[in-house]
Amino acid sequence: MNVDDAVKAGMASATPGHVPKIIVRNLKKIFVNPETGAEVVAIENLNLTIHDREFVAIVGPSGCGKSTFLYLLAGFEPITSGSIAMDGVDITGPGPDRGIVFQEFVLYPWRTVLRNITLGLEIRKMPRSEAGDRARKWIRLTGLSGFENAYPATLSGGMKQRVAIARALAYDPEVLLLDEPFGALDVQTKNYMIGDLQNLWQEANKTILLVTHSVSEAIRMADRIVVFRARPSCVIQDEKIDVLHPRDPLDPRLIEYQRKITRVLSAEVDKAMRREHEAKG
Repeated sequence: MNVDDAVKAGMASATPGHVPKIIVRNLKKIFVNPETGAEVVAIENLNLTIHDREFVAIVGPSGCGKSTFLYLLAGFEPITSGSIAMDGVDITGPGPDRGIVFQEFVLYPWRTVLRNITLGLEIRKMPRSEAGDRARKWIRLTGLSGFENAYPATLSGGMKQRVAIARALAYDPEVLLLDEPFGALDVQTKNYMIGDLQNLWQEANKTILLVTHSVSEAIRMADRIVVFRARPSCVIQDEKIDVLHPRDPLDPRLIEYQRKITRVLSAEVDKAMRREHEAKG
């Protein structure tokens, strides 16, 4: 499905009279080297529609702009042109309606698990008792019960990432943005975390955007897989994964989806490498 068809299909599948959760229109992002003035077009003419409570995974060649797109959605970077709207309102900066989890754990070593999770709530001046109650809810849902008073240095990598996810969800954001959250984990821990995140998504009823380099990881978790072109990014494939959760990674239907997405991605990587060789030579 090409991008125009994907946008039309996404709009058609929305509940009548209901604005999609996120609408990206003709998005462009240019980075300018402050010393030389040289421009790099990271994203160009990117269009995407995401509905409430969807789980969408974004894959693409290395360096194609996946994380840049996530940071634009988070409001960390200004848009060069085009628009990103959430609930019909253009995004112009960060906000509590969007929570983000990075590949690095980014925890404060001098604060306990509980106090790491309540940090943002404290900054928002939420009463300490209310912040503690909210944090304990997400501690329970992320499987951290009993570690409320532990410090990050005593936790495994998977547990640290659970703390980061719980901290993002404690804000009660409408959209959770995940930037390769399992990239620093070993394979066994990653498999546990994939199952945990599936359960958490169903429990939390949030819209989730996941950036990942792993097609198999994306297919196990997401409702849709969006494939980005090599830089400058745009959507070249938008695939609905029509398999109920929980998913067995050995399910033949998932394996076929993986083959299909991998073929598209591999062809794009090949094209990008050919362009790079031609430019050098």
